[in-house]
Amino acid sequence: MNLSSLQQHYREKRPKSAAFFEQAHTLIAGGVNGNLRYYQPFPITFEKAQNAWLYDLDGHGYVDYLLSYGALLLGHGHPVVQKAIQQVWEQQGTSSFGATHPMELEMAQELAGLYPSFEEVRFTNSGLEATLFALRLAMAYTGKTHIAKFEGHYHGAHDHVLVSVNPTIDRVGDQSPPASVPESLGTPDYYLRHTVVLPFNDWDACEKIVTEKKDQIAAVIVEPMQSGYIPADRQFMANLRELTDRLGIILIFDEVKTGFRVSLGGAQDYYGVQPDLTALGKVVGGGFPIGVVGGKRRLLEMCSPLRSSNRHEVVFHSGTFNGNPISLAAGLATIRYLKEPGRFESLVQRTHQLRDGIHELARQYRIPVKTVGVGTIFNVLATEAEVRNYRDLGANRHELRLALDYLLMDHGVYSKPLNRFSMSDAHGPAEIQATLDAFEKSFAALGQFVTV
Repeated sequence: MNLSSLQQHYREKRPKSAAFFEQAHTLIAGGVNGNLRYYQPFPITFEKAQNAWLYDLDGHGYVDYLLSYGALLLGHGHPVVQKAIQQVWEQQGTSSFGATHPMELEMAQELAGLYPSFEEVRFTNSGLEATLFALRLAMAYTGKTHIAKFEGHYHGAHDHVLVSVNPTIDRVGDQSPPASVPESLGTPDYYLRHTVVLPFNDWDACEKIVTEKKDQIAAVIVEPMQSGYIPADRQFMANLRELTDRLGIILIFDEVKTGFRVSLGGAQDYYGVQPDLTALGKVVGGGFPIGVVGGKRRLLEMCSPLRSSNRHEVVFHSGTFNGNPISLAAGLATIRYLKEPGRFESLVQRTHQLRDGIHELARQYRIPVKTVGVGTIFNVLATEAEVRNYRDLGANRHELRLALDYLLMDHGVYSKPLNRFSMSDAHGPAEIQATLDAFEKSFAALGQFVTV
């Protein structure tokens, strides 16, 4: 058994997904509507989902840990979400007003109650739009032209932040300062020159770079937990808040992944650090497209039409579907369900139960695998070394983890190869046991990938 044979077995077991992909890529570029959805030899095509399960065209069922990249914290088709959506049709009668409606204020109030840093909010349609808008507000407020982001952190597919997300080791440069490496063809040089890249969890190097460029940097944007699962040191976050305050730089938390997953109040609640602006997405939409920018009044007021009758004195922000009733209703139902006593705590407990089970099986089968994460989100890394930032991920044995992913899919567990794992309220004892059974069978088959 090797990776090639695992992929061949994968192909043979899924002829309908293979046929669909062959047809799809004649009309859809690359056969997928997002590059991250592709993996070799072709991605599984799913036709149905229910609770914590996915079902593909070939009739295979999988315990789902992708969960629409973490967005479905209640699982697929949860009754409270279905009821909320039905009520929209019955009461509002439309999926989009394109105008103000009462649920906008309801959601704003719910978010302000969970995120003390939220003095005002604006809604967008995605996490990408939220990070883009937050950066625009910061640059408008400070009058500066550069932003700073951390190596290995992803903030959506817009040019200013699509820099040094997954740079190859031959292009990363020194730890201080890391190089600005384009993630995509077509990235204008302007953004490479105006995006400062910082090393994550290396305070001395980070402080030096930010201090030297303080007169250029409008904002520092950070995933408080890289990729949603590698936590920042607590002191690192406290230092970053103090430094940006002192230097007049806007601190932006990208909590699209960690919001409602690390805790209901996000990573800022976990760290006890209040950023100036926060970008939310995924869970807050209850399975529907949404983004949120929340933060200090003085910053959000930059986009207020009450600020000035002259458009050039106001930060532009608009969108036909911003705050649409379907997304808000699903999100409100999700948040209110999670706020019920013991709900979120039970989900975190089940996540730890799963992780503990994986660790015990890895020990029994002598597989160098561990889980890393906080709350309801984690990843499975094929390394025993400490992982604190993007460069540390070089110790992760890529082929071993990839082999594990193909084996897990063969035994009915899906997270997409090399992706993190997200839990949902629908993952109960039966799903956890099925997952641990799949890990045990997969670990038992991994012997030849592991060398002493």
